[in-house]
Amino acid sequence: MSEEQLTYEEARAELVATVERLEAGGATLEESLRLWERGEKLADLCQSHLEGARARLKARTEPEAEDDED
Repeated sequence: MSEEQLTYEEARAELVATVERLEAGGATLEESLRLWERGEKLADLCQSHLEGARARLKARTEPEAEDDED
């Protein structure tokens, strides 16, 4: 599954696993950098999902602006 197709839950779970691997240590420098970069992408994807959900909630809960207020 490509990064763009991951749900929030899938991206978050992979991010948690990535952080755990980094925190465990023992990885080479190159692997650690690769994990860090993947973690950054996953964090950005999670943030994007959250912003989208926030925008949808805001659109549903805020009263619509009335056009005749001029």
